[in-house]
Amino acid sequence: MNNHETYIKRCLEIAENGLGTTRPNPMVGSVIIHNNSIIGEGYTSKYGENHAEVNAINSVSDKSLLKEATLYVTLEPCSHFGKTPPCSDLIIKHQIPNVVVGCIDDNVKVAGKGIEKLKNAGCNVIVGVLENKCKSHHKRFFTFHNKKRPYIILKWAETLDGFIAPETKDEQKPVWITNECSRQLVHKWRTEEQAILVGTNTVLNDNPSLTSRSWIGQNPIRVVIDKDNKLSKGYTVFNNEAETIIINKNIIDFSTHIAKQICGVLFQKSINSIIIEGGTKTLQTFIDENLWDEARVFTGNNSFNTGIKAPKFNRVALSEEKIKTDTLKFYKND
Repeated sequence: MNNHETYIKRCLEIAENGLGTTRPNPMVGSVIIHNNSIIGEGYTSKYGENHAEVNAINSVSDKSLLKEATLYVTLEPCSHFGKTPPCSDLIIKHQIPNVVVGCIDDNVKVAGKGIEKLKNAGCNVIVGVLENKCKSHHKRFFTFHNKKRPYIILKWAETLDGFIAPETKDEQKPVWITNECSRQLVHKWRTEEQAILVGTNTVLNDNPSLTSRSWIGQNPIRVVIDKDNKLSKGYTVFNNEAETIIINKNIIDFSTHIAKQICGVLFQKSINSIIIEGGTKTLQTFIDENLWDEARVFTGNNSFNTGIKAPKFNRVALSEEKIKTDTLKFYKND
């Protein structure tokens, strides 16, 4: 790994600190190097506050060194005014001579304009270092802008014999398939994505809160499919712990392409990532329309013998890991 790759790798590492807080902005990381030493680092603050390059520049104690430095960043510096001024202008103001960029921002507001502005100001710009890793890192941002929909993560738990839930149960609460460690991990995931979606039956049968109560972080926006408005305001998903969006027959046409229409609604509401955590019917809707990017599937160490079958999902796992008694498999839709 050469120096450029080493420092972009460091940018990617620190960028993860912004996971779940920067949206709708991408979680960018930036490092500033002088004489082969790191003199500044920064990652994107929460929405409306400083971008990564600004935080990195601000962290440099001796600003005179910037005129001899190299700035590394995972994504092309912005060139437009939004909640904050253009980062490319700040780089030019401090006369940073070298800029190394992981990948171009193909959002129409930027799309090479930041790099062009830097080059016109005399900066030496290198683009495409660890490009694929940077694109993967910014997957939520790119999916939202390029595909006009959220980045979609399917998640469910099934028993050893392939059931997602029992046929009947005595209480209106979940019947747990996975162990406490797996359930806590799911709550961590909820803090990392902007929204979570379930169907009517999940609310009727389990009365879930859909919050991240077992992990410190922001609760996701709750999206509930309720075609015929069956749900009363007494269900937990309507409490004040998080925003709730209802998708009913007044919003979409349930006779065709349900998942595609839901994605359109979520795009209009600027939701850039979502976990589909519903029952088999809801999950299968997204699988059958091929509208998903990742799937995370738990298999618990138990059996129901009978019940509601897990979604039909004929894919080969990208990887798997053990979480105590559970197995977690990861899938990617290429």
